[in-house]
Amino acid sequence: MAVHESPELIDLFTTYTAGPDSIGAHLREAATRAADGDPLLVVTGADMALYPGDGRPPTVLGFRLSTRGFKELAAVSHLGPALASLASLREQDPGADGDGDGDGTGTAVWRADAERLLSEVRRSRAANSPRLWRDVIAAPAYAGRERAIAAMVDHSCAMTERFLLRSLDEPSYLNHRTLRECYLEDGDDPERPVSFNRVMVATFFLVGMDTAHRLISWCDSQAIDWSRTMVVIAGQQGRPTAGVTWRTSSVAAIVLAASRGELPLDRLYMAPHAPVFRTPVDGDLGEVAALEPVMRALWSGTRATVELGASMFDGYPAFSPGDRDAPGDTLVRHGAGATLTEMPAIRSPDDWFTLVSRLRLVMEDPRQLLSGAVSDYAAQQLVAHANDPLAITVPGLDGEPYPEPPYSRAEFENEQHATTGAES
Repeated sequence: MAVHESPELIDLFTTYTAGPDSIGAHLREAATRAADGDPLLVVTGADMALYPGDGRPPTVLGFRLSTRGFKELAAVSHLGPALASLASLREQDPGADGDGDGDGTGTAVWRADAERLLSEVRRSRAANSPRLWRDVIAAPAYAGRERAIAAMVDHSCAMTERFLLRSLDEPSYLNHRTLRECYLEDGDDPERPVSFNRVMVATFFLVGMDTAHRLISWCDSQAIDWSRTMVVIAGQQGRPTAGVTWRTSSVAAIVLAASRGELPLDRLYMAPHAPVFRTPVDGDLGEVAALEPVMRALWSGTRATVELGASMFDGYPAFSPGDRDAPGDTLVRHGAGATLTEMPAIRSPDDWFTLVSRLRLVMEDPRQLLSGAVSDYAAQQLVAHANDPLAITVPGLDGEPYPEPPYSRAEFENEQHATTGAES
């Protein structure tokens, strides 16, 4: 359909907002000159840069790619979604069980993936030790907790191995109900004294604690005047649909915590980017058509992950976009039909209903970062305890009855002696 325009009104439109000589462009130039001396903090998906102003050189902190232990902890936290994905794959292809119940025509993708995951879990368990976390990964924020982290990883690998072995031997065991009851949720199984929901919270918290610890320390060292600082959170943060608002960006939450409340919220801007096509010219839809598979893959992939939330966390409040004309209800309500529109407040490290509800929310709300489930709480606790990681409680790790890994007493004593010798 042809578009009809009024030349006069288009000229009026361009007088204010289009072109380098418009009123809007002049105002932007004037505002930029007026704020030339103000500090500018730019945060990308991997780096934080502080531009002091007045032409002085910037200072940069790399916080994502240099994060020690991030991928190792993410490997553990991903075991829950990995098993949930295997259950979904098996449900979609029941004829490939290989147990005589199917017609033998299935592709058994789930079985091959389960065997590969089992192999990697065993390799990871063998490589895991307190020494790995203390001497190799050596994240300063984890100092003093290396043995507990190693025990958590060993326990996670052991319970995953048991679940996979039974699923491979008895394919009907691999379903979302069994996954919740025998792996994810708390129970009375002596071989599973710590549920995997608690492990996921602990791993997310540890990553958030480490990132927050380094960013807060760096910001403190810069003597930033937060009342004058311009903050831009730029680029992709996590999955393509996540971290696009200040409420859903874990790094934005950390920056706000680092300012100790001194950064006015209206000085923090989110600037996300996603693949887009240019406005078609002369009816040429080639670029629009070329982007269709990308957009379909993005939507479908996001949807598949979102749908895991209901299967993994049945019984906890579901995410609801809410009424756009009404304030969001963030209260966690027990009972069927309860929903959340935003991240609920954590009352204490033992507030497990809220902690697990947050796990479901970050899975189902495509605006969220998965690691943002507890990053804001980690940052708040660090600020409340002089930025001392050992002074705060890591839910899901501290005080949990993880089984003692199969490390010999002599090895433990040698590690203690080595640590004592290094400290002296």
